[in-house]
Amino acid sequence: MALGAVPEDHPFKDLIDTLESDGNENRFFFNPQKLNDPRYDLLPLSIRVILEAAIRKCDGFYVKKEDVFNILDWCQQQSSAEVPFSPARILLQDFTGVPAMVDLAAMRDAVKEQGGDPSQVNPLCPTDLIVDHSIQIDFSKCAIQNAPNPGGGEGPGAPARSSTAKPQPRRSQCGSQKSCKGSCKDGQGAGTSGRPTAVQIENTPILCPFHLQPVSEPEVALKNQEMELSRNKERLQFIKWCSEAFKNVNVVPPEMGAVHQVNLEYLSHVVQDDGRFLYPDSVVGTDSHTTMINGLGILGWGVGGIESEAVMLGQPVSLALPQVVGCKLVGSINTLATSIDIVLGITKHLRQAGIAGKFVEFFGPGVSQLSAGDRTTIANMCPEYNATVSFFPVDHITLKHLKQTKFDKEKLELMEGYLKAVKLFRSYEDPSEDPHYSEVIEINLSSIIPHVSGPKRSQDRVAVTSMKQDFLNCLNEKVGFKGFHVPSEKQNTVVSFQHEGAEYELAHGSVVIAAVISCTNNCNPSVMLAAGLLAKKAVEAGLVVKPYIRTSLAPGNGMVTHYLSASGVLPYLSQLGFEVIGYGCATCVGNTAPLPNAVIEAIKEGDLVACGVLSGNRNFEGRLCECVRANYLASPPLVVAYAIAGTVGIDFEMEPLGKNSDGREIYLRDVWPTREELQQTEEQSVIPSMFRELKERMEKGNKLWNGLEAQESVTFSWDPKSTYIRCPSFFQKLTKEPAAPQSIENAHALLFLGDMVTTDHISPAGSIARTSAAAKYLMSKRLTPREFNSYGARRGNDAVMTRGTFASIKLQNRFIGKTGPKTLHIPSEQILDVFDAAEKYQREGIPVIILAGKKYGSGSSRDWAAKGPYLLGVKAVIAESFEQMHKNHLVGIGIAPLQFLPGESADVLGLSGKEKFSVSIPEDLSPRQELTVKASTGKTFKVIALFESEMDIVFYKHGGILKYVARKMLQHLP
Repeated sequence: MALGAVPEDHPFKDLIDTLESDGNENRFFFNPQKLNDPRYDLLPLSIRVILEAAIRKCDGFYVKKEDVFNILDWCQQQSSAEVPFSPARILLQDFTGVPAMVDLAAMRDAVKEQGGDPSQVNPLCPTDLIVDHSIQIDFSKCAIQNAPNPGGGEGPGAPARSSTAKPQPRRSQCGSQKSCKGSCKDGQGAGTSGRPTAVQIENTPILCPFHLQPVSEPEVALKNQEMELSRNKERLQFIKWCSEAFKNVNVVPPEMGAVHQVNLEYLSHVVQDDGRFLYPDSVVGTDSHTTMINGLGILGWGVGGIESEAVMLGQPVSLALPQVVGCKLVGSINTLATSIDIVLGITKHLRQAGIAGKFVEFFGPGVSQLSAGDRTTIANMCPEYNATVSFFPVDHITLKHLKQTKFDKEKLELMEGYLKAVKLFRSYEDPSEDPHYSEVIEINLSSIIPHVSGPKRSQDRVAVTSMKQDFLNCLNEKVGFKGFHVPSEKQNTVVSFQHEGAEYELAHGSVVIAAVISCTNNCNPSVMLAAGLLAKKAVEAGLVVKPYIRTSLAPGNGMVTHYLSASGVLPYLSQLGFEVIGYGCATCVGNTAPLPNAVIEAIKEGDLVACGVLSGNRNFEGRLCECVRANYLASPPLVVAYAIAGTVGIDFEMEPLGKNSDGREIYLRDVWPTREELQQTEEQSVIPSMFRELKERMEKGNKLWNGLEAQESVTFSWDPKSTYIRCPSFFQKLTKEPAAPQSIENAHALLFLGDMVTTDHISPAGSIARTSAAAKYLMSKRLTPREFNSYGARRGNDAVMTRGTFASIKLQNRFIGKTGPKTLHIPSEQILDVFDAAEKYQREGIPVIILAGKKYGSGSSRDWAAKGPYLLGVKAVIAESFEQMHKNHLVGIGIAPLQFLPGESADVLGLSGKEKFSVSIPEDLSPRQELTVKASTGKTFKVIALFESEMDIVFYKHGGILKYVARKMLQHLP
């Protein structure tokens, strides 16, 4: 069976091994250990994944035998050898996925026109397209009323004011005197986008902080879905056609979940099993946070659109064999440290380590203390510390997580057997398994301690162990970012007051507001569960929260309530006063119920610095309440702890939280949940319910999506009136054989650019300016500015995207001398929009190039940063240096990346940019060949053609990867 699954001449056929599974059905796999090379055991496990893929995919063209041995020789070849990597699958989110699928649809047309079979045009690599990036919220969770809010805008659950209270002024359609901050849709909109932010709940009525009448989730969700369908109907119909027309394409429709959640919880395999061969799961995705999957031992990272298209069409990703930094985790996690503390602590260490462009692989005994959720969150932060990947090899904790969530016993046994057979399974406690790394960074987990932020700014972090002393320092310091300048003789002021028939005391540091806000914590349920478990233990120990403290629990969505209830901790939170008051913005934007008058009077009488503690992300002075001057951000469990203590002036190690009814002192350590308790609760209550819900949504689908009509055809019927989906011109005049490389003759420079021109300058993104060339095009289609939508939503229309190329208002074109999307049409000396100038050059039959400085194409690479210039007619970019990914994109689309010789530049060579340029390109072009450029002034200079391999040259000669693949489809036609 295995012999028939690979070509007879496969150079590594001898490495095929077998693994017995249940039912005595053997599975085959390529086993690199059969190379009997001691270097394999020294390889980082992330490099072993790349090696296995090179062995399995070795075909002599895309992947050569020398590539395999270069990877095996990683210790010597790192940072120097260019190697291929063939991932197991592709992950697309819709903004980048739509143009990729548009290109494939156009390729089908081109193959059909040449007499080929268009149904043969399919991705060669399994491709998942998740529709989640286009979602907008048009309808709120609250009823819009043209009436004042009797609650005074004080937040959900706030009691109505007395009849003598001063009425609140009306504001637009919304009855609030304050801004709605995204929880509702008033007449003016909310936020900078002119629309509110999504606030998701599950079948739970909500009282908007500024309104009274609840509206249930199903009705609002349905309205939003209907509006989404209306706005993006053309795109969604095209995507649905793709899901039915193309093989190897799986579409996850809207409303199923965010791309990374779906990738982790539904699409990931860890070990791929195609029925014949086993091999490691791996993925490249069109989103920088694709790295989140590394937390499950799956190698993956973000790439640009053209690279993803190339992989879809069978081409491996080309990368310089990376350095791999070993991040050794040692020590024990501080008992009070939450998952957020750990993730941010590790992120801070790695950010300071200077690891840009490198792989990070975690090892050491400390890794075993991290849950799968911790690992995926750390891996998700990978772009924040500029690494390429953050890899956690599979261990017993990974398998335990997978058992709890998605795989049965048979699958897990097969997975474990394979991973151990190829040495991709780790025991972090066994140092003999540690591979060799380029360098090692050691992080002692015990050094990561809990922090709070405040008392006036979120960036002012305070270690919890230093909180008591830090607050005293704030009292002493002069009034400023941290100081309150309270005279020493008044720092011990205590004011007594009556509340609900009992006497209490307030002092400096007394907590009067405590709010658990989960809108910033939903992605990591462990911190919300920690608050719930702490509350449970505190109640069972006999602790209470003083009734004058305004406590509240405002989850960001209904799933939080669901898992707090499922784990049994919600009643204990309620008993301490942390009852669910609604979903959305509340205390974090100053919407808290009014403090008791007695408390306010006591604060004023003693001129006290009273405190608020909340788990949101803003704590400006006076934001919660004008009489509460010190406001601290803390993790949810610490909010509960400070509420019980009643003061921020406490040393949790030395002082008790309080006393129970028997007078026994209870310390924070007595009620703080252990990581083992927390992980067990999360695995038993949260994870299964989340996975069940996702599985049910996937199986049932979406009613509106299921009812959406799509074409039933092999080729797509393009609508000439569509302004969203349009057949691109990449395949115009496609011939069965490519023409010989054409030299560039008498080209003008379309743009003369400086250093660090980013893909943000090149590729259109965001809103469409009303004066832009794209806007003029849309208005010619009788669209109003309100209907423009965004460049992201219109990425499937090359007419819009080409007009948006170089349309950035921050573009610095030296022809113009100031920022803006303009350039000089040199023959006429007219200043025109870049698109208009390019179009004029094309009508005149004049080729164009781009002159640039260092790091051309740096930043977050986008597919249209190469496609746009290509459609503008750009034949070559001559720059001092290129960002690697963008350089690959230029090659992939058919633009020549030409680099000045070291020490040379346009300025050094005395070029004005207004010359005509001719570049001689020979038929026998070779990798990194020097070419001669002649200027019309008579000056000549050399450039390096940055084609790194024969494969690059093949793609360039064909006019890009798309045309190359189309011609491969036509090879056997007469």
